Amino acid sequence: MTSLTNKDKATVKAFWAKMAGRADEVGAEALNRLVAVYPQTKTYFAHWKDVSPGSAPVKKHGITVMNGVADAVSKIDDMKGGLLTLSELHAFTLRVDPANFKLISHCILVVLAIMYPTEFTPEVHVSMDKFLAGLALALAEKYR
Repeated sequence: MTSLTNKDKATVKAFWAKMAGRADEVGAEALNRLVAVYPQTKTYFAHWKDVSPGSAPVKKHGITVMNGVADAVSKIDDMKGGLLTLSELHAFTLRVDPANFKLISHCILVVLAIMYPTEFTPEVHVSMDKFLAGLALALAEKYR
């Protein structure tokens, strides 16, 4: 993985500031895409009454995911240390396969590109991709 440069960090923070007001919407749509495009991910949500795209639990978890992304943006200089509790939760309690972090990252990127066609420039795309890859790595830290 390529590490985040200072320019990448500034780009992520600036883009996040622009889209933070719609983060819940981004998260809901990203989770909708996750369960539709990668149906195997539904197994982690079997305890929900409705796991279909657009359902209330899917939307709610999308918001939860984006709250975690917001936390990661605020801890961008030390995501591994800053997100250790979240890593432990996913590794030991939820037992989520870390490959799924890459899947949701991809879905987030797709939604951002759709929702922000002008602002999601190639430069922003690269920086956000590197950031989300770093976030996925930080969440997978306790799996090692």
